[in-house]
Amino acid sequence: MKDMKGIFPGFFTMGSMLCGFLSILRSLDGNVVHAVWLVILAGFFDALDGKIARFSGSVSQFGKELDSFADLVSFGIAPAVLLYSLKIHYLTEWGWILGFVFILCGAFRLARFNLRSKSEQTLYYMGLPIPVTGITIVGYTLFCYELWGQLRYPEILIAMIVVFSGLMVSGLTYDTFPRFSLNTQKNKVKLFCIFVAVIAVLIKPRLMIFPLGLIYVLSGIGREVYKLVHIERKNKVTRSPQKEFRDDVKPSSYEK
Repeated sequence: MKDMKGIFPGFFTMGSMLCGFLSILRSLDGNVVHAVWLVILAGFFDALDGKIARFSGSVSQFGKELDSFADLVSFGIAPAVLLYSLKIHYLTEWGWILGFVFILCGAFRLARFNLRSKSEQTLYYMGLPIPVTGITIVGYTLFCYELWGQLRYPEILIAMIVVFSGLMVSGLTYDTFPRFSLNTQKNKVKLFCIFVAVIAVLIKPRLMIFPLGLIYVLSGIGREVYKLVHIERKNKVTRSPQKEFRDDVKPSSYEK
């Protein structure tokens, strides 16, 4: 019976992988908008499979590994193929290198996540999660097509791929999806932000997916900047008493 429970989250994992594969096919056919929506749909399936696995008590290492393969297809390979299919003239014939670096960083991110999840409970993500990375990148394409009917400012897309690749393999921390509990103030704030984000996406999905994803990306950078500033202030406080003590010392005769 326990093995049967694992089938249900497995359906959603396979659904995510199928969407990624179909997105690749649509990109090769030149149907950019359909390819983008399929990556976003893969994100919906990916968000559900883990929740259903925990709810049904069928979490397993096999399921985690399978989910990682699906994530690499849907949020690593599919966005990279989409980028290549857009034939951005800035990339010339070497554009495939940028796509491969993106896939490589995504694979590294998933492998590190699996190793960490074996040894400790995941209270936060180390490095930018690949589903958010892939959805934010394709969300920019959808954002452009909604406003202008075509991809505009491709240099922004290229810059995001480079920066996001680095963030995936970085040591920056990102918030995990909170449990549906109001026992802490932090969880209340997280759930409220998620509620507002869901409403915004339901109202204007083509325009809101990209900026909301970008806000999440910047949240990790902002947290790291805050830590650095806080540490610097703390160091100044610890150094200040020593300075005051030196100021109280009377100068010797040769200092006069």
